Amino acid sequence: MSAKRDIFVFGSNLAGRHGGGAARFALDNHGAVYGQGIGLQGNSYGIPTKDFYIETLPLDIIEDHVCSFKAFARQHDELTFYVTPIGCGLAGYKRPQIRPMFADMPSNCRFAETWDEAD
Repeated sequence: MSAKRDIFVFGSNLAGRHGGGAARFALDNHGAVYGQGIGLQGNSYGIPTKDFYIETLPLDIIEDHVCSFKAFARQHDELTFYVTPIGCGLAGYKRPQIRPMFADMPSNCRFAETWDEAD
């Protein structure tokens, strides 16, 4: 059996302008595609936390995108997902607002160590 492919999960914007934070790291190091704001791209997966105009999305919209991510992860057990604290950097949310969205994430997902850092 082959090793699972590691996927870096980052907060993105709908325009796919990966200019800073974890999005820039994904672009530079994990194959994120400039101009693609959602989904699998290289060895990364973008979950939008900002809109096309780089304004922060409401929590309920972010949660919809998180639900789509979790469904994708469940369908792809050949991949492992390293989930960064999306929405907790440039989008301005706090970890206690975002972390509960991942409460039932599949077993092939794990939180980045940075989830334990103070806001």
